[in-house]
Parts: sequence; C-alpha cells; structure tokens
Amino acid sequence: MHCRILGAPVQDGAGRKGCEMGPSALRVAGLVEALRELGHTVDDLGRLASTPVPASHPNPRLKSLPEIAGWTAALAEAAYRASDAAMPIFLGGDHSISAGTLAGVARRAAESRRPLFVLWLDAHTDFHTLDSSTSGNLHGVPLAYATGQPGFEGCFPPLAARVEPTRVCAFGVRSIDPAERIAVDEAGVTLHDMRAIDEHGIAPLLRDFLGRVSAEEGLLHVSLDVDFLDPSIAPAVGTTVPGGATFREAHLVMEMLHDSGRVASLDLVELNPFLDERGRTATLMVDLVASLMGRRIMDRPTRSY
Repeated sequence: MHCRILGAPVQDGAGRKGCEMGPSALRVAGLVEALRELGHTVDDLGRLASTPVPASHPNPRLKSLPEIAGWTAALAEAAYRASDAAMPIFLGGDHSISAGTLAGVARRAAESRRPLFVLWLDAHTDFHTLDSSTSGNLHGVPLAYATGQPGFEGCFPPLAARVEPTRVCAFGVRSIDPAERIAVDEAGVTLHDMRAIDEHGIAPLLRDFLGRVSAEEGLLHVSLDVDFLDPSIAPAVGTTVPGGATFREAHLVMEMLHDSGRVASLDLVELNPFLDERGRTATLMVDLVASLMGRRIMDRPTRSY
C-alpha cells in the first residue's frame, strides 16, 4: 500500500500542553520504518502549519477557537489532497485534528461516490457542539462537526461533504457528558461502550460494524485516540479514563481491521510524550499501526521495558 504520513502538531484543542510533540514521538518510535518493513511505500509529508482565522462564538468557555478553525481548514485541504490514490496517516496533535481530517476524506469519498464510515476508538464520543461544550476544549467537538451537527456555522469552514452519523461507530467509550449522550442517540451513531465490550466481546461487535462497511462497499476512516487504551499500558495522554482496552484487545481490533481490507485513512491522536514512560505509549501506538497494516501476531518483536 502507498501511505502518506502527515504531522499536525496541534495542542490548542486540549486541556494541557504536550500534544504538539506527538508527531515527532511517533516518528522517533519507528512508524515509518515499521510500515516499510511490512512492504508499504511511505511518503513522509512532514508537518502541516496553519494560520488562525477570525472566529467568534457566544459561548464564553470556548478556548482557541480561531486557532482550531484555522487548523480545521488547513487539515481539510491537506487530507483531501493526501487521500488521492494513497492511504493518509495523520499524526496528532490532539483530537481536534479530526475535524479537518474527516472533512477532507469525506470530500474525497463523496467525489469517488463511495460511502465513508468512521470507527471512533476513544474513551469519549467528542460529540459536543460549540454551543454545548462546557470545558471549552475543542478536542471534544470534531465528530459533531464532521457529521454536520448544527452550531458550527460562521466559525468552522463549511463542509464539502458530511459524514453520515449512522455510518459512525464510537467504540470503547466510557466517559460521555449528558448533552453528548442525547445528541449521539438522536443522530443515530452506533455506540459500543466498555460495558457492551465486556458483555459481548470485541470481535462480535466490531465484526458487525465491519460487515456493514463491506455490505455498502464503503471506505473506512479509523480515528485512534490514545485514551481508547487503558492508562496502565498507555499513560501518555492528558484525558486518562480507567477501564480502557487491554493490549490484546487493542491488537485484536487492529488485526480485524486489517483483515477487513476497508481502512482507507487513519488518525493517531492525543499522544502527549511529556506524560510518557520511556516512550512506551508511542511504541505501543506504532505496534498497533503495524498490526493494522499487516503484521502478524507471531511476527511481533520481543521487548524489554
């Protein structure tokens, strides 16, 4: 496969500093080398830059709105270009980058006349609007924006194509605000929280969603937030929530995604190296990408931490 790597050193959408170092940490942990070892061709497009755009909103809690609006516009265009005859892998930065990456790949999918599905691997649904956000941290709004929820007009760039919310699966959720829960239900997003995963298992729930993608000959965008993982194995994130995916559960998700053959684009977000332990979270994220891209369980390297 032809892969294009693009760094988006964004930390304006998060509640604490450090995410801007995420793209560098993933590169240092060997992401490009791991992909090439698996036989993929890789173009590393470096790091994107952006310029704040004028934006204001009556919600006084919102933080860094001009900066995130600027990043969203820049990423939407960059994602659209990078998804032409290649698989883009976007290195965050906080999860606000997905407002732009989803907007860009949705535009590409619409032009290709292919339905776009989204697998949102995250402890949170990130389905707040600019009106409903109480923290003001804009890494909590990208999925609402990309699915065309109201309230972003005049602040974020207009969407060329929205993601149908019924084609979104939020997987591994274990922290959701009341306003988000109502909005997710009304929009028709499929939500599998950790209780559902505990009761039914990873494989049946994910297999059902991937079956829907295949039935429609769809493209799949995967957005992997570090806090999808349990903090005991992935401490390098500022939004830790106990009870996340285990090492084996996370690799199973990636292996099933590879087997599906449907993944067309990927976000890796919320890695904060300042909070890591000798790079263990960055290394795990690279290993998970390797599983997604074809590394078999018996090929996994032995490591001492």
